[in-house]
Amino acid sequence: MIRRFNRFELKYILPVSRCAKIIDELKHQIPPDRHGGEQGYPIVSLYYDSPQLDCFWAKIEGIRFRRKVRLRVYPGEDITQVTHGSIEIKQRINKTVQKRRLELPLEQAERLCAGRLSFEGLDEMDTQVAHEVTYLSRAMDLQPSAITAYWRRAFEGQEENAGVRVTFDTYVASRIHALDVVSPAKNRLILPADFCIMEVKADDRVPEWTTSLLARHDCQLNRVSKYCAGVATLRDLKVMPLALSPGVPQPLEPGEDQLSNGTGQPLPWFVSAAEPSALLASAVAPPSAEPPSSEPPNG
Repeated sequence: MIRRFNRFELKYILPVSRCAKIIDELKHQIPPDRHGGEQGYPIVSLYYDSPQLDCFWAKIEGIRFRRKVRLRVYPGEDITQVTHGSIEIKQRINKTVQKRRLELPLEQAERLCAGRLSFEGLDEMDTQVAHEVTYLSRAMDLQPSAITAYWRRAFEGQEENAGVRVTFDTYVASRIHALDVVSPAKNRLILPADFCIMEVKADDRVPEWTTSLLARHDCQLNRVSKYCAGVATLRDLKVMPLALSPGVPQPLEPGEDQLSNGTGQPLPWFVSAAEPSALLASAVAPPSAEPPSSEPPNG
């Protein structure tokens, strides 16, 4: 598992039908990553924030230097069987994204995010990350804020394309209740099921074939934050919906075919078909505070 990296991230919101065409071309350049293969895998992340939502507002206000802490798991089909999680500090400085990651047994990961974990037994690099998480937790009074879940297909470059990673996230959903990362609670769609968030990630520069591919399919850059979109939608905050762009409709109400994305995929286990209002009514204030068979993917 790569524990530290710097890279550029370019994000796009596209119809699933267009992403399918992009994938058909992309497969001739870089292969599917070894963790999910052609099918992909679910990702569930618990985001921490201050009681005043400082991390949320830093993104909304466009602060150039900002950090956030999340606990991420790769659950497969049964999230209740997850035993380990990856704590990540995601930091943005202008256009560069830096990530620092530490994998721990789930109970230890939750204690670290609450600022209560001893660093005994950690190596030097993990200790540095643990110190930073502890500092942020105590200085900002971090607490569980929101969970995001989605299905990801990923492609990862090798050899001359090393450092290039392209991901496609569908069934993007969130919740602000049941803030236990391994709870089987359902999530509300925050992006229509027939839309996808595509991310192009590169360590150094984006290859020329990638920019040509994006141009051929008329891909326009978007500001996208799944965490902020979930918080804004579920808390009904009157801010620009960061996970929606011009031409992207709001998710439909149940009964209006919102759960089909045109690929024939069955509805993922983490998405709820319940009325959104029922989920909102069950929302509560955040509480006080088997990994996959292979190592976690690199973002």
